[in-house]
Formats: sequence, structure tokens, C-alpha cells
Amino acid sequence: MRIKLLMICKLPHIRPGQSVGLLGGSFDPPHRGHAAISHAALKRFGLDHLFWLVSPGNPLKARQPAPLERRISASRGLIQHPRIHVSGIEADLGTRYTAQTLRHLRRRHPGVRFVWLMGADNLTHFHRWKDWQQILDTVPVGVLARPGDRISSRFSPAARIYRHAMLKGSESQLLARADSPAWCFVNLPMVDVSSTALRARGEWSAAQQG
Repeated sequence: MRIKLLMICKLPHIRPGQSVGLLGGSFDPPHRGHAAISHAALKRFGLDHLFWLVSPGNPLKARQPAPLERRISASRGLIQHPRIHVSGIEADLGTRYTAQTLRHLRRRHPGVRFVWLMGADNLTHFHRWKDWQQILDTVPVGVLARPGDRISSRFSPAARIYRHAMLKGSESQLLARADSPAWCFVNLPMVDVSSTALRARGEWSAAQQG
């Protein structure tokens, strides 16, 4: 049983020496903006694989998301790429915080270079995440931003405290191989869609009923 549990709590497809991006979130619902970010990150950072980590819930949000199985199924139906995968491993690990998840994954995948990916809006309140400095000190972080998001988030506590570790310009292409702490902004022509807007229009509820 223990061997089976360890296999469940590992990410498939990856091996030592590879660079693997991790995009966490509720994906409630997933949308083409998530897909666009993922394709851009694969190319910009030279990643071998990228995983959507569909979280059971967000500790910083009071609202409960749609059932995990529904969000995973919708994510897999949306993203069609041989090196982009969807995982609910946080539910298997029993982790609630990103730092916990990263500790588990790094132990289970020695030799794999993980890169944490997030939108610039998350950087604004990143200092509220549990053990956020440990995240920056142990894995490179790629922040995917629209120009306006970048301007507002660059003054966040995390951006100011770790200004010395920021890669600039073409250096961002070396992020996956950089020693931590290392992070960068990447401006992207992001798709004008959000999970919040889709829920507000009732499109996610309609999809659930279908």
C-alpha cells in the first residue's frame, strides 16, 4: 500500500535533469487564458513539461470552488498538448499550501528542476502566502504579466524584497536553469478572459449542468 501511495503522489512523464513548470490554481473554471499562459511559458522558459496543479481549494479565499473532479475533467478537455498535463496531486498529498506541495514534489522527484509559474496579480499579495520566502528561496519563479499588471505588482513586498534576484530581459530565458532565488516578469498578450467573469456570466454553471 505504501509503494502504491508513493506512486500516486508523483507526477508522471518527468525524469531527473528535466525542467518542469508548475501552474497552480483552482481552475474554476479553466479557460483559454490558462492555455495561452502555459504555451508561452513552455517556449519562453524552455520547459520540458508543464503541469496544471488543480487545487482542492484556496486557503486565501472563503468561496468554495466547484468539485475537484469536475475542474480536472474540464481542464483536461480544454488543454491539448503532449507536454502540458493536468494533475490533482495536491488532493492526494493532502497539502493546502504551495510551499508544502513543493517540498513533497522535490523530495519525490530528485534531480528535476521545478519552476513555479503564476500571474502578476498573485505577486501583489504573494507575501501573504504561507512560507512564501521559502518558495522563492528553493525554486525559480516565473511571473506572467500584462503590462498593466507588471506596473502595479512590481511594487509589492515580494518584488521589493527579492529585487536583487530578478532576472531581466533575455536573462529570463535562463530561468529554468537558474539557482534560487531567481524570478522574472514576462509580458504576454494575455487573453481577455477570467474565471471570475465566466462564473459571473453563468457559463461555468451551464457547463456543469451539461
